[in-house]
Amino acid sequence: MLILDISRAFSVNKVLRASFDECRQCLSDVEKAGREVVISPSLTQKEFMIRAGSLPPEMYMPHRNFFSALFQAVYGFLGISPERRMLYGRINYLFRIWVTSADNLLDGEDKVSFSVRMPVDSRVMRQVVVIMAADRILARFLDDAVSGGIITREEARIVSDGTLQVLLPSAAEEASEEGGIEKRPPPGYVLDTIHQLKTGLLFHLPLFGPEKIEKAPDRRVLAECRQGLGQFGLGCQLLDDIRDLARDHLERRQNYALSLMVHQHPSAFRRLQAMEGGLSVEQPIFSEFQDELAPVARMGYGYMLDGLRHLNECGLGLKEEYARAVVLWMFKALDVERSVRWLE
Repeated sequence: MLILDISRAFSVNKVLRASFDECRQCLSDVEKAGREVVISPSLTQKEFMIRAGSLPPEMYMPHRNFFSALFQAVYGFLGISPERRMLYGRINYLFRIWVTSADNLLDGEDKVSFSVRMPVDSRVMRQVVVIMAADRILARFLDDAVSGGIITREEARIVSDGTLQVLLPSAAEEASEEGGIEKRPPPGYVLDTIHQLKTGLLFHLPLFGPEKIEKAPDRRVLAECRQGLGQFGLGCQLLDDIRDLARDHLERRQNYALSLMVHQHPSAFRRLQAMEGGLSVEQPIFSEFQDELAPVARMGYGYMLDGLRHLNECGLGLKEEYARAVVLWMFKALDVERSVRWLE
């Protein structure tokens, strides 16, 4: 099986390459606006000064922007003007900031989506500042777009309110897991309901602008894009479920693979329970359950490949061999590369 470096997909596909260039500019615009917004008052004592920092160079690399490039490509498929494409691309990056910072707060992580320099190390308050900064950056982008005649004042209000409203169902789902779930629902419910809110919704965020304020988008193309992004995102979530088997078991989080084990492979689940004493949340234990998890890996592979096929229908132009290679690269990117052999 061919697993390529994702930069190869960008180099051989002109749509992804052009979209990636736009993404890099959008990211740069967000970083620049952040430096203008996150500035402590001039008379603040040095030991209490906060400033925006610079993003690490890898944030501008292809492997950190594959999803963003897919999202940006959708705007081209829909025939959206370059000016509005760039506005939507900047908002997509703000969505990334909001979601990443919320995950950091909920999961005790420290993934970088926007750099803030603080006088002391503070994971929690830094995330709070980042979220507040992203709100102010959005206001700037919308004001500039209205002043430039790119959108109307009413459209700006719709976008401003909608960027919160569209995230609320996902927030409610996350809240339902915050204290740990009491019992594991059937796998079909996790796949069709929980994961649609947890991940499917996030992969539909790029369509928020076109669906809300574009006057006459091609409904057929819009439906294909929605299907393609949703299927690809669901496939990614299934790989996350394989990778996070130990974490989601110990922290009692929703997980399709765990629901499958509880309802269809109880002996495997009992074996997992017997491992609890020496288990850590970061432990990659999925290889211990190959028979039970191989169908999940194959399902994730199928969903992602199907998603790219839908996007190809819209004009992505990714040849079949490269589409398969991209999906296999996702196994590597999501730290479940060892499960690729289960596809054979």
